[in-house]
Amino acid sequence: MEIREITDKNVWESFLAGAAEKTFLQSWNWGEFSQNMGEKIWRLGIFDETELIAVALVEKKVTKRGTFLLIPHGPVTINSNPPTGGPNYKSQILDTLTKRLKDIAVEEKTSFIRINPIWERNPENDGFFKDFRLAPLQMHPESSWKLDITLPEENLLAEMRKTTRYLIKRAQKNQDIRIDQSRNLVDVEKFSRFHDQVSQRQRFVPFSLEYLQKEFRAFAPDDGVRLFFGYHNNEVVAGSFVIFWSGIGFYHHAISLPRYAKFSIPYLLQWEAIKEAKRRDCHLYDFWGFVDPQKQPRHPWAGPTLFKMGFGGQADEYVKTRDLVLSPKYWFTYLLEKLRKVKRRL
Repeated sequence: MEIREITDKNVWESFLAGAAEKTFLQSWNWGEFSQNMGEKIWRLGIFDETELIAVALVEKKVTKRGTFLLIPHGPVTINSNPPTGGPNYKSQILDTLTKRLKDIAVEEKTSFIRINPIWERNPENDGFFKDFRLAPLQMHPESSWKLDITLPEENLLAEMRKTTRYLIKRAQKNQDIRIDQSRNLVDVEKFSRFHDQVSQRQRFVPFSLEYLQKEFRAFAPDDGVRLFFGYHNNEVVAGSFVIFWSGIGFYHHAISLPRYAKFSIPYLLQWEAIKEAKRRDCHLYDFWGFVDPQKQPRHPWAGPTLFKMGFGGQADEYVKTRDLVLSPKYWFTYLLEKLRKVKRRL
């Protein structure tokens, strides 16, 4: 196996179109977003002779807690009949990628490599990371709630939790409620104002307006992003930031004002986003982060997860985020992130 940088968007996206397990964090547009945020990136392709069998978008993170390389939800591998390598081809891909990343880390003076591919969490996949240690903090979801949306709308409604279905229909009948979509960049500022309020209630650090605007800009040229706003008497009370990419709709950011909870507007808003994904011929709707509410009832994501589960679907759990330590400086980052995890009750 060998690694070459990929500079052609069509080559990159064509490979990902054929991969079953993927998220937009490995998309070409996410790489553009990262660069616009001032990060250095590498788009690496792993080849078996002439066959492209895996890709990895690599980001250089320069933060107050440390400098490191991050492979968000990657590498993405082919999903059947690898050209060579047999059942351990993922291990070979990871070894080949790690060697290249170590060289980049030396050149870029980073203290560790962080990786969290969306490979199924099982003993075999966990075993590939014998040289890595568990990261103190995840940067992107290690599990997600997903819904197959290939069924007709009436079937999707029938498979929802009874309460969820009732709340959607009740909101549809309320003439004071409406759901609008926006593809206009200026509306990101409106979304950001409410996002700040939600972050205070759910105890997470909000994404900045600049972050949201640049993420929107990155996917807008391919018509891959929509803002959904839920209104009650012309006042915004709920919203979502949804990315549509490679046949999947991703519920990436959300806002909801608790004083309007009795109107159940987020339920209708989510249903409208799912229907938009179906109109775009998406086969999957990814609700993003998931925690088991029974195992972690006090986790900040427990409540949002119960909301997501009401629409039907299933959880996908990925291998835990791993770090490859390259420098003693790593332990400063490790300590700060452990403290942050405790503070946020994660």
